[in-house]
Order: sequence, then structure tokens, then C-alpha cells
Amino acid sequence: QVQLVESGGGLVQPGGSLRLSCAGAGTRVSVFDMTWYRQAPGKQRELVATISRSGTTNYADSVKGRFTIFRDTAENTLYLQMNSLKPEDTAVYHCNARFGEYNFWGQGTQVTVSS
Repeated sequence: QVQLVESGGGLVQPGGSLRLSCAGAGTRVSVFDMTWYRQAPGKQRELVATISRSGTTNYADSVKGRFTIFRDTAENTLYLQMNSLKPEDTAVYHCNARFGEYNFWGQGTQVTVSS
């Protein structure tokens, strides 16, 4: 059974940093295209950052230069390093693993940016 388990969310002041983790169980995260999404209350789900199986990364314009997506194959974990956080980054963050017909989601982790 494939599971993705996110962690690392929390409350942080504007300008602060957080690192989100998405640990894979039952599979290797390196065989998937991995994506971080977020959804704020009353808003549509938004793609934040992706890393392909080959390691190519892409970011939403709103997070470019502030967020970094990377994975540690030894730890079988996907990460999202978030710096210079803004109140508008407040959302539930989900990781997604996709390859062909396979599409898996984690349960989400809450990030709140507030003073």
C-alpha cells in the first residue's frame, strides 16, 4: 500500500521559514513526478512546485526565489523549503505523486503565516 505522509507545517511569522516533508511508504518517491499543492480556505487548489523523475523543477510565480523543492532518495522523502514566508502562503499543503495511471496524495499539513 502506497502512502505519502506530510509533516513540518505550523505557525510562523512573516519572513520566517519552514521545511515541509513528504515521506513515502510502500514505494520510492524517485519513480514519480512529485508535486506540492496548496489550498487556502475559499480558494482553488494551487500548484506550488514540481520535481520530475529526472529532477527538473518548476515553481509557481508566486513562490519563485523563495521556495525550493527537492528530494532525498536515501530518505525516500520529498521536501519543500519555504523561506521569506508571507501571510498569503497560508494554506494546507499536500504532496502528490504521479506516474502514468498512478496518482497518490498525502493527507496535508497546515501552514499558517501570521504575526
